[in-house]
Amino acid sequence: MTNNAPTHEAAEAAGTIEVRVPRVNFAKAAPKAFRALIGFDAAAREGLDPALVELVQIRSSQLNKCAYCLHMHTSDARKAGESEERLHMVAVWEEAAHFFTDRERAALALTEAVTLVAHGGVPDAVYERAARHFAEDELARLLALIFTINTWNRIALSTGKVAGTDER
Repeated sequence: MTNNAPTHEAAEAAGTIEVRVPRVNFAKAAPKAFRALIGFDAAAREGLDPALVELVQIRSSQLNKCAYCLHMHTSDARKAGESEERLHMVAVWEEAAHFFTDRERAALALTEAVTLVAHGGVPDAVYERAARHFAEDELARLLALIFTINTWNRIALSTGKVAGTDER
């Protein structure tokens, strides 16, 4: 099977793709805000299963169409031992429920509701489902994690971060 699609370089030269140009370097231009967000992110993750953390960050990044964060978190998940099979199913987790635990599905549902909060808020049923699977302190940290990845997505998108150029 041959791939007749133009290479990235050929498409770029032909002007058929948009090349992202980095904008402000948020970490350098607003170091106090950047460090505060890093601290908030670290506090949110504390005590949460690292695999769950990556699933939440992947799903939020998919919903926000943040290629930079999606690339970073799928790479991190692979390094942590997450299977390709599950990574491919995150976008369709409801239809592929058997790939995820009840706890993971509750976290993914909450991630979607909070990420898409402008589309109907966070329904009581979604919140209650998460509350059945997470102790109150875990649920608060899960919410904080969802808040931070949404903030990171917005930073990456608005500052023109380019997927595959993780600077950590």
